[in-house]
Amino acid sequence: MPEFVKKMKKLEPMYNFVYKLFLVICKLLLIADICITGYIVLARYCPFVPAPNWGEEIILSLMAYMAVLSAALAIRRNAHIRMTAFDRKLGRKVVNVLDLVADIAVMILALVMLIVGLQYSIQVGAKGTYISMTWLSKFWMYFPVPLAGIAMIFFELERIMIDIEHFLGVYGQIGIDTEAEEMKREKKRQQRRQDNGG
Repeated sequence: MPEFVKKMKKLEPMYNFVYKLFLVICKLLLIADICITGYIVLARYCPFVPAPNWGEEIILSLMAYMAVLSAALAIRRNAHIRMTAFDRKLGRKVVNVLDLVADIAVMILALVMLIVGLQYSIQVGAKGTYISMTWLSKFWMYFPVPLAGIAMIFFELERIMIDIEHFLGVYGQIGIDTEAEEMKREKKRQQRRQDNGG
């Protein structure tokens, strides 16, 4: 087993902890979104309930955080939409290389999101305030973009290591259960092809 695989294996508990932490944060943001939205709807139809003027801006901000963090979580699970129609026609090594290229491209995007998003948050966002809450800087409205960049870089490092691991043929050492399940599915497909005489 290559040395870097052993080192990545030691980091797996940290990746699991950060993944679970972001998952809990996303759930809390969703609960807050639902509660605030429910309160605004109630205030709209019940005249005795005071309607908060800050509700819409907070809902949109929470939704932005939830959307970008959950996208980073999908990187860890390898759950983003992708084309796999040609995977059977191409060799396993070619597919592994294409996976690595795709993950490097996502890593570059994450770096752009971090650098440009942070500049935009500081230069543009920090100069304004929320309309309904003049004491709160708009920095927090733009901050989800660089935050997503950080989370994506963190999880993409693991994905790239998994891609390298697959390319070297050292399966099941890094990553979460979806990788092991993917290998089982591939073995079943190969078995079916052999049974069908293909």
